[in-house]
Amino acid sequence: MPRKKQVRSEQTKQDILNAAGRLFAAKGYDAVTMREVAKEAGCSHTAIYIYFEDKEALLHELSIPALTELQLQIEAKVSGKLEPEEALRQISLDFIRFCLIHRNMHRIFFEARSVRVDEAEPELEINRVRNGMFRLLMQAVRQCLDLPEGSERLLSATRIYFYLLHGIVGTYQLSEESAEELMERLLPTFREAIEVLLLGFRAQHAPDK
Repeated sequence: MPRKKQVRSEQTKQDILNAAGRLFAAKGYDAVTMREVAKEAGCSHTAIYIYFEDKEALLHELSIPALTELQLQIEAKVSGKLEPEEALRQISLDFIRFCLIHRNMHRIFFEARSVRVDEAEPELEINRVRNGMFRLLMQAVRQCLDLPEGSERLLSATRIYFYLLHGIVGTYQLSEESAEELMERLLPTFREAIEVLLLGFRAQHAPDK
């Protein structure tokens, strides 16, 4: 009997997470209430608080495992044995692929309750993960362009790089093609976009002759 109760409890928790994911993706994080999530999940508006303290707890449970996995993937490329430019290329494609796979939750993963990317110690755990990933991307950009650590030029270049990646993903937000189909069809274009941006950065940040 206790085992059956535990299984039901775990299923209810998963139902709540699934409902929250659907609603956040459809309406946006800010527009959704805990009462709506409970209704969508088929539980009472009081029972939902047994599993999740508030909407932020739902956001964290939905987002942090996936974001942490991506962060570890990026960290391995940054600290590995790849040449700096190849590391940045692979990080870029990994990021695009991840966001296309999770395109329904892409904006929730990266935008809900977000703070400035250069904020050192954000209050929310999800923002610590997001900003940690941005710092890793900044490290990869710095290794490619040999810009001074902590400089405004480095921060600006990394922001521009981030805009490129999110812009690519946003273009295919509503596409009916799968992530695999998009990556197969558009991989040469994605690679060229990365190369063009790197070429522009090299030209802009080249030492004065």
